[in-house]
Amino acid sequence: MEWVVIMDNHLIMIPVSRIFSNVHYEVPIYQRNYAWDSDQIEQLIEDIMSTDDDYFLGNLIVNQKDNNVYEVIDGQQRLTTLFLLERYLGIAIANDALRFEARDKSNRTLATLPNTNQLTDELLSSEIKEGYKIIDDYFEKTGLKEEKESFIKRLDKVNLIRVQVPDKIDLNHYFEIMNTRGEQLELHEIAKANFLSKITAPVDKKIASDIWEYCSNMDSYIQKNYPKEKRDMIFSNDWSSLSEQIVDFDSLSCCYLNESVTEERFTLEEILQGKGELSGESTSSEELENERFESIISFPNFLLQVNEAISRSNADDDSSLDDKNFLTNLQNNWADELSAKHFLFMLLKARVIFDKYVLKREFARDYKESGKWSLQKLEKYRDARTDKPKYIGTFGGDEDNKNRQIRTLQSALRITYTSPKTMHWISLVLSSYFNDENANVLKILESYAQSKVDAAEYETASGFGFERIVFTYLDYLIYRDGYSFNGHEIIRPLSSDWQFQFRSSIEHFYPQNPTELPPWENDDSNCFGNLALITVSGNSTFNNATPVGKASSNPGIITQSLKLKIMAEMMRQNNNIWDQKLAHIHQDEMFNILVSQKE
Repeated sequence: MEWVVIMDNHLIMIPVSRIFSNVHYEVPIYQRNYAWDSDQIEQLIEDIMSTDDDYFLGNLIVNQKDNNVYEVIDGQQRLTTLFLLERYLGIAIANDALRFEARDKSNRTLATLPNTNQLTDELLSSEIKEGYKIIDDYFEKTGLKEEKESFIKRLDKVNLIRVQVPDKIDLNHYFEIMNTRGEQLELHEIAKANFLSKITAPVDKKIASDIWEYCSNMDSYIQKNYPKEKRDMIFSNDWSSLSEQIVDFDSLSCCYLNESVTEERFTLEEILQGKGELSGESTSSEELENERFESIISFPNFLLQVNEAISRSNADDDSSLDDKNFLTNLQNNWADELSAKHFLFMLLKARVIFDKYVLKREFARDYKESGKWSLQKLEKYRDARTDKPKYIGTFGGDEDNKNRQIRTLQSALRITYTSPKTMHWISLVLSSYFNDENANVLKILESYAQSKVDAAEYETASGFGFERIVFTYLDYLIYRDGYSFNGHEIIRPLSSDWQFQFRSSIEHFYPQNPTELPPWENDDSNCFGNLALITVSGNSTFNNATPVGKASSNPGIITQSLKLKIMAEMMRQNNNIWDQKLAHIHQDEMFNILVSQKE
């Protein structure tokens, strides 16, 4: 059975093409009837076709009743759909590979597929018949009917995780837990179970569980997640870094010497019930701060970022940060106890680096509603009664020019690469500090951004063909160096009153379809000098207004882009006329700024 990947005693990864091979699934009576409609069925087919790489389709939770006989606890809707799909594709499946307890209509319909017309309405399941028809119709309307063979081959790379519940478990109670939870076991929970299964000593299990749980709370600094007695031992005297004594996983055991640890295995049921999760007791009321921070990535993505940082190559590979490949990407890290311990320690180390050197959103004081970009490290201070955390700019103070510059550059990258699987700059920061505690993150990220700009081939692009990184990195350079036109300073370097907003819409300053002015030729209208990147709502507000109308009526939108602010000022100096000549002058000057950054 080479196609089966045994992840631990209770977790097995199986290709969908083999999910019904030499196995029998029974759907118990307490499960509802088959109920998926076209939206869910078509989405499953589209998920299967979504990538050429290995793809995780979901979990199937079962109770083993006999040799190769499994009772389906959770996932029967997906499993039934896969049965219908494989029957439609002509894959050989035993008639009793899937059966419903005490539902003769369902079993009879499954057994007669695709020839359900031989059954009268009284003898067949209309739900299952309709599910099969939806598959047939979808393959017909999309043209997949002519590509059945390639689709069948694709099933070899699409995997389910079959999760076997522990022996002698109360299945009624288990099913109640699943219903109460209302959702599937998350991929990071499966990963946690795999990591913990490789750890043998009780104290090591406790250390591993603590690392995982405290790191998973991404919206609080890692130091605050640990209880005070651990915090003082694990982190440096000022709490800003790991202690010099903490150099690997095993070195953490000295922080647990006075703790009574009992042998404890986290079963699937216990994980579902939340056993071992962060209780919130680590932060006392005295330590609560007015600030509220929000991480720019989720914990599952952070796990993938750490994995990429550990083995980072020069090429950005989006599949390495794609949650569709979550378990596949991580599974080498739980090959044995040594590798599991190594990854978990690097996870802790990476969280310290992440909190210190990667920006967050901060909701406090004047920015309680809208939030602002924040690049701060946590340090300890002592008041009259106790030690407390404080937040200061990571690089020389919050408003220090260097801190402001790095914060702005990171925010430029954040608003450019909005999909989690494209945020490779984060793993670049992590790997840089893994290798060098004094890494020049400013130089590293500027080089990274410039390489992306160069690869965009912006000098030959037009209109909507310009990539967002060209606009955002250009705005960063203008922010960094300032800009003057005709001896008049338009942008002051490192201004404290400007920050990047989330923006994705390319704005034509001179509109493509003006209502009050004659249209420009495409080469003029779509040249870089006539374009800027603003928010979708800003673009909608501007609509087809004249350039002078945009500048006079909506100055707040103009300032979303430093490039656009320059264009508006150039127009003002030209008697409020924005013409093709100015647009091309502006384009040449902006390209010169980008070209001058090349090494």
